[in-house]
Amino acid sequence: MDETYLEEDAPITWAGAWEHLADMQEEIVQAAIETALMLGIGLGAALLFGLPLGVLLYLTRRGNMADNPWLHGVLSWVVNLVRSFPFIILMVVLSGFTRIVAGTSIGPLAAAVPLSFAAIPYFARLAEQSLREIPRGVLEAAQAMGASPLQIIVKVLLVEARAGLIAGFTILTISFLSYSAVAGVVGGGGIGDLAIRYGYQRYDTVVLVAMSLLLIVLVQGIQLAGNYAAARLDKR
Repeated sequence: MDETYLEEDAPITWAGAWEHLADMQEEIVQAAIETALMLGIGLGAALLFGLPLGVLLYLTRRGNMADNPWLHGVLSWVVNLVRSFPFIILMVVLSGFTRIVAGTSIGPLAAAVPLSFAAIPYFARLAEQSLREIPRGVLEAAQAMGASPLQIIVKVLLVEARAGLIAGFTILTISFLSYSAVAGVVGGGGIGDLAIRYGYQRYDTVVLVAMSLLLIVLVQGIQLAGNYAAARLDKR
């Protein structure tokens, strides 16, 4: 790596900056892969466990199909409890469990464990809010036609709420992209780790600015894609 970029007073030109980033191509690609791995596992857990949890939270609300205030209260309390932890503290609290699951407490796989724990209740609450926006008349019509509880969940609730669910998932993705950057600071790897190790600790302004711009581009792309998909599926 060109050491001139580590000096605070060294002049930086566009050509020199591109050359420097080209020299770090392998590190940047590896950081992007690590970020994608952390996000993929965390968001996958949110869909696999958070969505059913959100549906259960909705169904057990007072007056709904599986009315159970006690169960709803317990689930809601657990969701709020996990969400109340700042992510970096959650990583520390789960460090022992992370070692058991991932075999290590550092790296993208280890960081994916607390990311998953945080993503599940986060998306569950977003999913519950999306389901609550469905007009009650739609559910009453489905019940009047003799639809089973499973049919109501799959063919009515999830279909009617799909635009809101996608919008919520977009919010989740952007938030957890930031969380993955925080995970990088404490050994999780990824874009945040690269920005801190080279950009901050080694005074490499080019890398710091480039990684910041990369995160901005990713956020804008995710938001645009989410808005487009939600708009296409919105029946209103």
